[in-house]
Amino acid sequence: MRTILFIIQKEFIQVFRNKMMMPIIFVVPIVQLIILVHAATFEMKDIRMSVIDLDMSHSSRQMISKFQGSPFFKVTHTSYSYSQAANEMQKGNVDVILQVPRGFEKNLVKENKSKIQLVINSINGASAGLISAYSLMILMDYNRELIVEWMSPASMPAAMNINVSPLYWYNPELNYKTYMLPGILVLLVTIISLLLSGMNIVREKEIGTIEQINVTPIRKIQFITGKLMPFWIIALFELTFGLTIGKLFFHIPIIGSLWLIFFSAGIYIFVILGFGLLISTLTNTQQQSMLVSFFFMVIFILMSGLFTSIESMPGWAQQLDRLNPIAYFIRIMRMVMLKGSSFRDIRESLFSLVVYAFGIISIAIWRYRKVT
Repeated sequence: MRTILFIIQKEFIQVFRNKMMMPIIFVVPIVQLIILVHAATFEMKDIRMSVIDLDMSHSSRQMISKFQGSPFFKVTHTSYSYSQAANEMQKGNVDVILQVPRGFEKNLVKENKSKIQLVINSINGASAGLISAYSLMILMDYNRELIVEWMSPASMPAAMNINVSPLYWYNPELNYKTYMLPGILVLLVTIISLLLSGMNIVREKEIGTIEQINVTPIRKIQFITGKLMPFWIIALFELTFGLTIGKLFFHIPIIGSLWLIFFSAGIYIFVILGFGLLISTLTNTQQQSMLVSFFFMVIFILMSGLFTSIESMPGWAQQLDRLNPIAYFIRIMRMVMLKGSSFRDIRESLFSLVVYAFGIISIAIWRYRKVT
C-alpha cells in the first residue's frame, strides 16, 4: 500500500509540474462545458421565413401574424414573386417559404376550406422536421380559432370544448440545456480520463523511464494502480466542478442522489481509465495513443445517445451500442439527475459498467508486460 501511495504522489507531482497540463485538465473542460451547453442544441428559435401573400386579405394577414408572434419564426423577407423567394432560399437567407394564394379568404368563406403552400429547406433533415412540426402547430391553432370564430358554441362538436392542460414531467420548461448538460458532463469526464490515461504510460516509454521502472521490485499491479488512481481522482473532481457550474449557472435540477451519481461515476471512470491503459500498452508514442483514443472516442460519442436517440438507430447499431460505455453512463446521469431514479432503476446499466470495468482493466493489466 505504501508503494502505491508513493507512485500516486509521484504522478500528482508530475501532473502539477507540467504547466501545459494544468489548463488542459482544469480550464479547457469548463470552457467546453459552458460553450457546448449553449451550442449543442436542436432547438430552433430563429427560423427565417419568406412570406408571399397574394390574397392580401384579413384572414391571410391574421394567419401570417400567428407566425410573426411565434418565438420560433422570424419573417425576414416578403415578396409577391415565388421565384424571388426561392432565390432567397437558394442563397441561404430563408429557411421556409409561406405562400398564400389568391382567393384564400374567399375559399374559406364559401367552401370552408382553403390551401396554402409551405416550402421548407430540407438540406438538414432534422431541422426541416422541426420547422414542419412548428408550422403545423401554428396552422392548427389558427384553424381552431377560425372554428371558434365562425361557429356558434351550440353547433360546435363536443371535442371542441375539451381544454387540454399539458404537464411535462422531468423537464417542465422543455429546456434543452437540461437534457444536454448531463451528457456533456459525461463527455468531458471521458475526454480527460481517456487522454490522460492513454498517454501516461506511453510518455514513460518516450522519455525512457519505463525501463527504469521495470527493473525495480515494484509489482505490476502496484504500478498500474498508482498510475490510474490520480486520474480517477482528477476525473471525479472534474465531475464535481461541472455539476457545480451546471447548478449555479444553468440551474440544472439534481433530483436524484449525489452519492449514487458519484458511485456510478467512480465505476465508469475505471472503465475509461482501463480503456486508456489498454491503448497505452498497444502504442509506442503519445501521438499514436491520441489518434487511437480519438478514433474510439468519436464512435462512442456519436453512438452514445448524446445527440441522437439510440432507439432511432438501426437494429445492428443498437446491438453494437451494448459495447459503448458512454451510452450506459449518459443514461444513468440523465435518469438520476433529471428523474430522481434510484439504484434499483439503474442497476442493469450499473452492472454492465461493473462487468465492463473488470474486463477491460483485466485485459489491460494482462497486456502490459513488465520485463525484468
